[in-house]
Amino acid sequence: MVPLNVRWSGPDAVYDLTDRRDRARVYEQVLREGTDDDVRYFIDVDALLDLWPELFLPTHVHAAWARWLREHRGASV
Repeated sequence: MVPLNVRWSGPDAVYDLTDRRDRARVYEQVLREGTDDDVRYFIDVDALLDLWPELFLPTHVHAAWARWLREHRGASV
């Protein structure tokens, strides 16, 4: 279960991180709302790169993470 600061609205939800769609939803929520610790706990950078084209993120969040991925992983996103 994701922490309350990440998923703060709606009923409790349980996600199966082996399910691609669930993993993408968790990644979107953590990238938007998570703390540094949440990101370190929930986000696997290789999985993030794999999911990147499918994620729906606000423009500023997308830009910040795209810059991080280019600078730290050499990714062309």
